[in-house]
Amino acid sequence: MKVIIKNDERGLLFKDGNYDRCLKPGKHYLNPFVKYNVVVCGVDRAFDSAGKNINLFLNDEELLKELIVLDVQDYQIAIRFEDGKLAGVLKSGKHVFWNVLKKHDFILVDIRDPEVKKDMDISVLNSPKLAGHVGYFEVGNHEKGILYYNNVMQKVLSPGRYFFWKSPVHVTVKNVDLRQQQLDMTGQEIMTEDKITLRLNFVCHYRIIDPLKIIEVKSFEEQIYIILQLILREYVGGLKLDELLQKKQEIGSYVLEKLKERGSGLGLEFLFAGVKDIILPGDIKEILNTVLIAEKKAQANVITRREEIASTRSLLNTAKLMEENQTLFRLKELEFLEKICEKIGNVSLTGGGSLLEQLNMLLSNKSSDKISKR
Repeated sequence: MKVIIKNDERGLLFKDGNYDRCLKPGKHYLNPFVKYNVVVCGVDRAFDSAGKNINLFLNDEELLKELIVLDVQDYQIAIRFEDGKLAGVLKSGKHVFWNVLKKHDFILVDIRDPEVKKDMDISVLNSPKLAGHVGYFEVGNHEKGILYYNNVMQKVLSPGRYFFWKSPVHVTVKNVDLRQQQLDMTGQEIMTEDKITLRLNFVCHYRIIDPLKIIEVKSFEEQIYIILQLILREYVGGLKLDELLQKKQEIGSYVLEKLKERGSGLGLEFLFAGVKDIILPGDIKEILNTVLIAEKKAQANVITRREEIASTRSLLNTAKLMEENQTLFRLKELEFLEKICEKIGNVSLTGGGSLLEQLNMLLSNKSSDKISKR
């Protein structure tokens, strides 16, 4: 009985149903009177145990020289490479490969520690052949990530992409935004010291500086809102309406200082606080408008009286100067005459003499009459 084994093959010789030895490439002659069976295996594929338990073949030392045996535990996976190229992933069990025509390499991964080591090639992790075995979480440039294993906090992650093996360990990452954020309080009703109920629109800016502290606070934005509400009630409730309106710009500074005192315990930094609007009830608004109009009228009257006094004083000074200086008095008459002539369309002259002589005579007569009257 002749059996031919090619160079890319190996033969598994069974005698009376039991494994006997491995047949290497070449011609083999077997006794025809003995019940032999040969299973031909291609060495470019995984080892084929011909339906037998793999351990039956591992006692053959000559066979083991051409095999690679990998025993993967239940808590492991093995990443397999053929000639340096990713070939696939092996789960738990005993795996045997021919180590003849191809070079096989393996990376054993303990999935009890789900985080992928940083020295792992990123191109391997992104390969479709690892789909279902690895996942990832991303932390943005403006964020910090908090890593949890089975809901137990492990560490804080800096910005980047993190890969994790899919395993019995439940992995989650909570991203915390570190950018400046804004909290708006609108229509907050607060009573002043003089029992006037008004509404405030308030705004504050803050950012998270300690992610580990902020995760210990449930609904921290609601807590900030309550703290802000109490601070405003404390401040506004101690002032009368007029005082509040005068100190409108000081409210923000006061509230900001109080928020900073409380913010460190929450892992927050408060950057700005200020009043957007103070909304008064309709009747109070009408009263304030009436008071404002009265104040403005009084101010206008004062200004009018002041201007009248100044004008009268100026006229008195001018009169004194003209009384002491006849030439100045004459110039003033000519000035008024010029203004009168600007509004006259036609001038009629009677009698002899030129226009200048008649006007000069008119002014001379007026001046002599005034002197005689004195």
